[in-house]
Amino acid sequence: MSSVQREAKKRLKKAAEAGPLDPIGALHRGGFRSEWAFVAGFGSIALTFLAWLGSRAKPGDDRAQSDRWGLFVGHWAPTFFALGLALRSEERR
Repeated sequence: MSSVQREAKKRLKKAAEAGPLDPIGALHRGGFRSEWAFVAGFGSIALTFLAWLGSRAKPGDDRAQSDRWGLFVGHWAPTFFALGLALRSEERR
């Protein structure tokens, strides 16, 4: 077994030990970092804009469909930012 596999198993074991009532702690012990969540949040904002533009460019879609696509993807950003803040708090403990 490689060192990467051993490290992954160790992180999964730590995450499983946290239990279901501490999901942020489980993510932190599993190796997830706040920076990743913040990058995902900003990426989600960019993806929202690109999804909206792409949908507007298609001749068969109307404006309402474009707006729904943008809103659907746009709801991910606040979730990622909230996870980032929670993970940052966990990292500072």
